[in-house]
Amino acid sequence: MKPRHHLYFDEALSAELEALATSPGTTKSAIVADALRAYLARRGAREVDTLLKPRLDHMSADLSRLRRDLDILLETLALFVRWQLTVQAPLPEADAAARAVGRERFEAFVTQVGRRLGTGRRTFGENQERRP
Repeated sequence: MKPRHHLYFDEALSAELEALATSPGTTKSAIVADALRAYLARRGAREVDTLLKPRLDHMSADLSRLRRDLDILLETLALFVRWQLTVQAPLPEADAAARAVGRERFEAFVTQVGRRLGTGRRTFGENQERRP
């Protein structure tokens, strides 16, 4: 048994409900129940959107900053590599000592990058606050 409810509608809404209920197999109770279910479902969805919107906006802003930082980093690296390749003369094949020093410097560089990444410290933008 379903609980009974007494509802009051204005004349215009009551006339529209009467017109909809004239279709065969349709009742006023079914129309009102469907409308109420749809209304409650939309209201719940709006509440979820209201709760998630600030977080999604924050994430979008973070992604935009990351994209900007990545573009700056890639452009800086590309310009440095281009400058290095055009200015720096290649080492002669016979200069093994210079090549060994270059390998040592490169290994030290890679070690330093690994250490920085491992500790979370950054050279560029160290004074900027980190967000949780």
